[in-house]
This record gives sequence, C-alpha cells and structure tokens, in this order.
Amino acid sequence: MNFSRTRRDETRVDMTPLIDIIFQLVLFFMVSTTFITAPGIQVDLPRSSSQTILRDKEDVNIWMTTDGAVYVDEQPVQWADLDGILSNAATRDTSTLVVIKADQSVDHGRVVRVMDLARGKGLSRLAIATDPGGGSSGSDGSSGDQ
Repeated sequence: MNFSRTRRDETRVDMTPLIDIIFQLVLFFMVSTTFITAPGIQVDLPRSSSQTILRDKEDVNIWMTTDGAVYVDEQPVQWADLDGILSNAATRDTSTLVVIKADQSVDHGRVVRVMDLARGKGLSRLAIATDPGGGSSGSDGSSGDQ
C-alpha cells in the first residue's frame, strides 16, 4: 500500500503590486491637492495661542487695514456696499460665519461697528481672526464664535 500524500502548493498573495498602486495613489493625491494660501491683503493679525481654524466656503471674510480700507473677499468696498453684502449673506443663510480680519492697530470701535452691522442683518455667527503664532501678554488669546 502506498500512502503517499500529494503535496499541494501554498497559495500566496503577492503584495508588491498592491503596495505599488497604493503608493501611486498617495503620490497622485499629494500632487493634486490644493492648499489654501493667505490672501494678498496685508494685515497684522493679533497673536493667539489657539490652534483652532474654522473655514467654510460660504464664510464672509472682512479685512480691515490700518489705513481705513475695508475689503470683502479681497475686493475693496465702501461702508454702504458692506451693508448690502451682509444683507445678501443674511438672505442666503443666517448661519453664515462672518470672519473679521482686522489689523491689530485698527481702532476697536471700527471692528465693533462691523460686528453691529452684521448682527443687525441677522448674522449672529461672528469670529475675529488671529495669528496662531503665539499668545500675547495680558490677553487670553481666545477667538471664535460669539
């Protein structure tokens, strides 16, 4: 009697092609990713130790410079135009976030007037942008929704 066993070859999955495909996908997504860059309007934002950054495509970004200029989404606007822009944003969606990016030397009263104008139009989500580079002495470094 011959009780010889037939030897079966072990089946193996070759991982090399799978790793190559995953590596190519990673490279593709790294190259095709777009990065958000800071706009060309120069403002010296106040410093903050908070690292939270909230962004949305529907945000209304308002820049206020030391020379008194006001920009909305990188376009210079007058006070009357700002009123209309905030009205349109409130008409679209009252939960739109208004981000105020004022230079640290801008008069506090001007920033408050913009905030009052936004609240008067029904926009209650307001944020003041800060530079997350580090905290300043004497402040708590907070920013965000009000």
